Amino acid sequence: MDNDSDDGYNVEENYYTFLNVPRNATASDINNSYRQLSRQFHPDKHTDSENKEKAELLFNRTKRAYEVLSDPHKRAIYDSLGTKGLQTDGWEIVHRTKTPAEIREEYESLARAREERRLQQRTNPKGNVTININATELFSDFVDEFEDDRGLPRVEVSGMSISQAIEAPVNRRDTILLSGNLNSSNGNGSGNFVLSGRRLINKGWVEIDVGAGQGPALGLKASRNITDRIFLNGGGSLNFRPNGLLPGFVTSLGVQLDKHTVGYLTYNGGMQSSMSTVLEHNTDKHAINATILIGVPHCYLSASYTRKLFENDLKLKLAGKVGTFGFMAEYGAEKKVSKYSSVVATVSVGVPTGVMLRIKVIRGNQTYVFPIHLAEDIIPAAVFYATVTPVLTYFVIKKVIIDPMNEDKKRADVEKTMKVHQDRMAEKKKEADVAIELMLATYERIVGEEEQRGGLIIEKALYGHFASDDESEEKTVTIDVTIPVQCMVKSSKLIFYNSDSKSELPGFYDPCVGETKKLQIQYKFRGISTTVFVANEEATRLPLSGVPRRNLED
Repeated sequence: MDNDSDDGYNVEENYYTFLNVPRNATASDINNSYRQLSRQFHPDKHTDSENKEKAELLFNRTKRAYEVLSDPHKRAIYDSLGTKGLQTDGWEIVHRTKTPAEIREEYESLARAREERRLQQRTNPKGNVTININATELFSDFVDEFEDDRGLPRVEVSGMSISQAIEAPVNRRDTILLSGNLNSSNGNGSGNFVLSGRRLINKGWVEIDVGAGQGPALGLKASRNITDRIFLNGGGSLNFRPNGLLPGFVTSLGVQLDKHTVGYLTYNGGMQSSMSTVLEHNTDKHAINATILIGVPHCYLSASYTRKLFENDLKLKLAGKVGTFGFMAEYGAEKKVSKYSSVVATVSVGVPTGVMLRIKVIRGNQTYVFPIHLAEDIIPAAVFYATVTPVLTYFVIKKVIIDPMNEDKKRADVEKTMKVHQDRMAEKKKEADVAIELMLATYERIVGEEEQRGGLIIEKALYGHFASDDESEEKTVTIDVTIPVQCMVKSSKLIFYNSDSKSELPGFYDPCVGETKKLQIQYKFRGISTTVFVANEEATRLPLSGVPRRNLED
């Protein structure tokens, strides 16, 4: 379930935390918690008219949490999508035996249908800028170091290409695409543009292309799903050159071999004909690609492996290619630096290409590529600098530019979130104060029972941000939650389950949006006072004596 973290204000209600039950709670656990809170918040338990009105608000929230978690269908939707899923129109068509994965798929389908008209009116611009850099003279000294009149090594731009594409939906079935590119290399330039019209048809689409560059060009493309697991793409083109007609043809057959694996068989006919077989295996953690190509003028075998480290926003790649042209080995990494931006650095070593460093910056739908040719031969120094320089450059830029920008953005987001949800935060504080007021009778009863048995007495409980060693005491912002914590004690035991934020517990609220929060509890058990700190999302059980700390979800 998607919930905001401490970086922002949690606007999603967490029903598990409010009822203080684990995510794998049984129906009995949910019923017991509901009954306990109902005894505190049920309007009939309060004779005073003012308290009765206050209690009704909290009882309604308790009832809402119970109604969702006690209904297997609603609970599955909530577990997959949060409260936003429960608010989506169209669930009446969803069968109640669907799994959470199927429910998420249904939700995405409903969301797509709701946004379709708006998305159809948008264009989808995509761009690519490639700047080829020749820096081979930087390492030529290692070959000829006694030549006196060389001067400073030259680094020059040997070529550049710019491409842009715009996709404009006309209606639900028809789309117009306009694309073009400009190329310049060693003083020579070329370019072309293509106007395309695409129509969705039953189980596929068909596209007509009209373009101009080195003469007028016409093209026809189509795609069709033959079965649920087999699809076919194909197309032909005619390019009218001054010296004759240049035809082209390509067709590709794809087969879904299993959930994560797709195979392609492709034939490309033209001046450089070829036939290739491609196998792609893609999971959440790995991506593997293997290709065999037989054609004119070259044949080759290539393979690549990508390891996805989503927790670090990082992808690591190894690739190799060998054929009649020579061989090439490649390694690199892709790092996500913001929500919409990524940086890719790849080092290629081979014959006859030598050593190449490729830097790619991706920002939304725009891509900027900088292939830097470092050496025409395989020179160890060039390989070393191609590997080390991007890493050092990234860490310097991250420290000097990216981290400060992210901190500024984080502060701006927190301020924006606080402003947007200011009324809700005030409402949550008011709700917490009301809950504590209604808990007083329960609090006094539990304290009396625990004192008689020499059990668990909460002497002081504070929730919020506690200043670290490198922060001033003014950074400490906490609220007193002694009463609600004591009311959670059952038979001299206090249990907190894993949660997104303890601010969702009855009697709690978030006093310091955007800050790291803890719960400090000073308790007395069998005459011995102890103070513990519990992280905002941490599960724990008190008293600690003789009870190992463990994950209470298990």
